[in-house]
Amino acid sequence: MNSRPPAAQHLRDLARLRRVRDRIDREYAQPLNVEALASGVHMSAGHLSRQFKLAFGESPYSYLMTRRIERAMAMLRRGDLSVTEVCFAVGCASLGTFSTRFTELAGVPPSVYRREAAGATAGMPSCVARQVTRPVRTQPVRNGEAPTPEPDLA
Repeated sequence: MNSRPPAAQHLRDLARLRRVRDRIDREYAQPLNVEALASGVHMSAGHLSRQFKLAFGESPYSYLMTRRIERAMAMLRRGDLSVTEVCFAVGCASLGTFSTRFTELAGVPPSVYRREAAGATAGMPSCVARQVTRPVRTQPVRNGEAPTPEPDLA
């Protein structure tokens, strides 16, 4: 039986989830899976996935792929690497999966993005370029992921 109050346990879980998110941010190019992430914070894979989605709005895998695509977009804007080189540099093992996910998040295939984005952000500070080119989900969601809500501008 757990003698900790529910609020204290919730805070401990949030701290562990932040550690997982930070690890994904640091090690995005490494082979990561939910089981390894969960064992690193002493949680089951299922519990980690559910709690991560509740806390951050997307699954650990979706968060990892979004981080990889963000890094890939920055590399493609530089224009000195091929799409295949970028795919492997950000930790993707499959060019097909990378291209599909990139297209879902960026709205265009990586080859088109590379061709068009290099000139679009020329002369722009990298921190601004990163913000204006941040990937947004443009395709229907897959695997039961929560859709991104549209902002209420009214």
